[in-house]
Amino acid sequence: MPTLTIDGKSITVPEGTTLLQAAAMVDSEIPVVCYHPHLTANGLCRVCSVEVDGWRVQAAACVTTCAEGMNVNTQSTGVRLARQTILAMLASTVDLSQSPEILPLLAEYKADPTVFADGKRRENPIYDDNPFYLRDYNQCINCWRCVQVCAEDAQFAFALNFDGRGFETRIGTFAGNGMTDTTCVFCGQCVGACPTGALKPKRQALLEEGYNPDEVYFATRAKNKRNSKNTD
Repeated sequence: MPTLTIDGKSITVPEGTTLLQAAAMVDSEIPVVCYHPHLTANGLCRVCSVEVDGWRVQAAACVTTCAEGMNVNTQSTGVRLARQTILAMLASTVDLSQSPEILPLLAEYKADPTVFADGKRRENPIYDDNPFYLRDYNQCINCWRCVQVCAEDAQFAFALNFDGRGFETRIGTFAGNGMTDTTCVFCGQCVGACPTGALKPKRQALLEEGYNPDEVYFATRAKNKRNSKNTD
């Protein structure tokens, strides 16, 4: 059981405990974006990075395990500047206007996306290819939550995965097929795990557009019938 210090507070934890988990035990709050407590941590976004004395680079708290004698700082100037930069780059690339988990972080760290005003934004079509939800990857932050919950972490359907490389990396389906032509079982877990508006229930989207509940019901029912005929 390693003993370490986090923000000046000593703590002894079971072997295998991550820095994120240990910090929570001493009431040191570390922000997260891609991390979800019920999914495998991958350290993709690096918003949770912290400084460890003697380390050359900052450590992603969600995947770094505690070790004996560590001295960790979760709120140093360098850490806060790194988070501010990451969040500003993210906001300059994708639409975060419907991201309730991320918008408070933009405000807290004073992340200004105009710093990267000349940067390229991700532009994708909105996929309306099934009766249940929309896929708007203009709001996708590539957090991997939907991929994980669709795979070994929960559903084992494997309908979603990463597609493309580098800046063009995005969530995709096999051969670019619509969701009704994949192994998707429409359980809705990917929608529930999404931290942004990239995956949205279709009824919610229609209500936000100003349709009343009756209009939503009949419009959805009519479209489902058309889709069924087209499939036949």
